[in-house]
Amino acid sequence: MNKPNIIFILIDDMGWKDLSCTGSQFYETPNIDSICDNGMRFTNGYAAAPVCSPTRASILSGKYPANVGVTNFISHNGGHPNKGRLIDAPYADHLPLEDKCLAVALKEGGYQTWHVGKWHIGQKTYYPEKHGFEINIGGCLNGAPGAGGYFSPWTDIEALKDVDVPDGIYLTDYLTDQTIKLLKKRDKEKPFFLNLWYYSVHTPIQAKEDKIQKYRQKLIDLGLDKQIEFSKGDFFPGDHKKEKRIQRRLIQSNPVYAAMIESLDENIGRILNGLKDEKIDQNTIVIFYSDNGGLATAEGSPTCNLPLAEGKGWNYEGGLREPLIISWPLVIKAGSLCEVPVTSPDFYPTLLEAAGLDFIPEQHEDGVSLLPLLKGGNSLEREAIFWHFPHYANQGGTPSSAIRMGDWKLIEFFEPVNIEGKEVMPVELYNLITDEGELTNVSKKNPEIVNKMLNLLHDWRSKIEAKMPTENPDFKPWSAEHKAKGYQPWD
Repeated sequence: MNKPNIIFILIDDMGWKDLSCTGSQFYETPNIDSICDNGMRFTNGYAAAPVCSPTRASILSGKYPANVGVTNFISHNGGHPNKGRLIDAPYADHLPLEDKCLAVALKEGGYQTWHVGKWHIGQKTYYPEKHGFEINIGGCLNGAPGAGGYFSPWTDIEALKDVDVPDGIYLTDYLTDQTIKLLKKRDKEKPFFLNLWYYSVHTPIQAKEDKIQKYRQKLIDLGLDKQIEFSKGDFFPGDHKKEKRIQRRLIQSNPVYAAMIESLDENIGRILNGLKDEKIDQNTIVIFYSDNGGLATAEGSPTCNLPLAEGKGWNYEGGLREPLIISWPLVIKAGSLCEVPVTSPDFYPTLLEAAGLDFIPEQHEDGVSLLPLLKGGNSLEREAIFWHFPHYANQGGTPSSAIRMGDWKLIEFFEPVNIEGKEVMPVELYNLITDEGELTNVSKKNPEIVNKMLNLLHDWRSKIEAKMPTENPDFKPWSAEHKAKGYQPWD
């Protein structure tokens, strides 16, 4: 069999339940669903972090974010660190050139390498073309379209601000247009690796007006327009947003977000049709994935991840579990379902093996090839997967690490609490089979499991020299006025 072509479709901020095939009753995604119908859907596909840049660095390096050094979304304007009881840990603001990027490995293996869309893992010195991509369209330091929005001119996207297109072109459409051109102009004697990382569905939430009207009417038809949409929660724990409350969306009901997803789905349909037109659909691996959980607790909370807890910016399942679908018609049985937990570093060795290339274990040291699963297997030789997010998130999450081992998920939070006169790190334990929504902390009932998982987690952090948050010497508990509002975050 010839080396397969590879298309890695990465969506920004899409929640695990934002597709029809993963359970949405409001959004419509027939084209993405067709990838599911023709491939394998992972019910326990995880991002390596609850925010974007770390997951992106993890995919391309084959390492956990804490191992590669990028543990938070990258800010070049002094936006970090945030403070509360703790001060955020420092983090790298780029994907290091010393790491042999997946694109470099595939290029050395005979692949054409193209990046289209969002990058957000470094400034010019670390752009896609510095990491093995022969063509870069739209990839730069920007993490979102910004105030300029999704309709051209894209004034706030450094790589696209001078693109000569008519005003009003939708960004998702433009990136797809460029992708189809690449497919048609490719060297047909060589396989290709396309890193198609859309800016959608990151804020600002913007869509075409006709589609917005469609979903406004759908709200009425389903009787969702009269339902309570939000639940207000605690004030944010970090100083940077301490006057704002966490606002959780209870149902998927945002017509603009739904319209945004429909445009995304239409464009993915165009890509799939392009593969068929070029007669390369059978031997092309298509990966559909999201970089972190859906935005469900802040910034307008455009989607809902229930029954999973929370969303982007949290180490709960809503922030980490993703829609993950992989199709490869020559290898993967259509309509397959895989329940084995997998994570971002796994893509690097998976794609090397699929391409018939040698592993680079010193590079993708945290990943495990998923090819046995894609061929119908039901297990991997791995004891646990890990997360380390030593930051206050813009969405309400607090500094923590997490580990999943079998059915169990443990989260260790870094803001200490006083228990019987002693400050300890709070620990939460959940059985994800019986408690998918992480509603009942069973750590006190399972001390042996807690100890085993904590030891694994601490050993892992020590091994990779994970950066930790530090005590904030200037921290002062909130005033009586704030406490009167019902929030006592550190008492």
